[in-house]
Amino acid sequence: MKTFVKAMIFAAGLGTRLYPLTADKPKALVRIDGKTLLQNAIETVARAGIHEIVVNTHHFSDQIKNFIATHSFDADIQISDESNQLLDTAGGLKFAEPLFANATDILLYNVDILSSINLSQLIQYHIDSQSLATLAVKNRFTSRFFIFDNNTMQLCGWQNNKTGEKLLPRPTTHELPLAFSGIHVVKKEILNFIPDNQKLSMTPLYLQLSENQVIKGYLHEDDTWMDIGKYDDLKDFNIQ
Repeated sequence: MKTFVKAMIFAAGLGTRLYPLTADKPKALVRIDGKTLLQNAIETVARAGIHEIVVNTHHFSDQIKNFIATHSFDADIQISDESNQLLDTAGGLKFAEPLFANATDILLYNVDILSSINLSQLIQYHIDSQSLATLAVKNRFTSRFFIFDNNTMQLCGWQNNKTGEKLLPRPTTHELPLAFSGIHVVKKEILNFIPDNQKLSMTPLYLQLSENQVIKGYLHEDDTWMDIGKYDDLKDFNIQ
């Protein structure tokens, strides 16, 4: 079967970390240097040659729908409306399943990420490795890490340095802790492992599947990367 990649931009979050910017609008419509996070994400995905994109919504859903309807993009954009129940990343992906009927693989992209990562190279790495999922990762400071095997880049576990909690469903003697970049590619078959109508993050799903499935890390050390996090972190930017 010929590979056909669609994308999903996770834009349904409440944006509590960016309050008060999100008091009257969704996080996806916060502007950084004049451009909304959603526009930036759509354009980044489209530049990689992906022209069918699903955007999930919840918080101020109608504002996102109106923004997409009144702007022109180099992509066909569909809405997965989670207004009735916020389902988190894995739950949201499962909820949007009918919109991926013709896809073989799905690029997942958090709307609050700004990065120079080459998405085409990430996707090709994912296809070549025949992984169920491929996670973009960097060696940067964070309190929570994914743990990979240093020789194979297979996902093996997760660790929270603040609490000391560590999960290692796939033990390895070559642990490599790396920070997740909020950008990943999955085979559509991963939908078979996600329960219907349940709020679920991709992190526990990946950890559960890592014991028996090929889930790889993709290092993108040379790329710029920023998570648009707390409001106080954005003092050096023109934000609206």
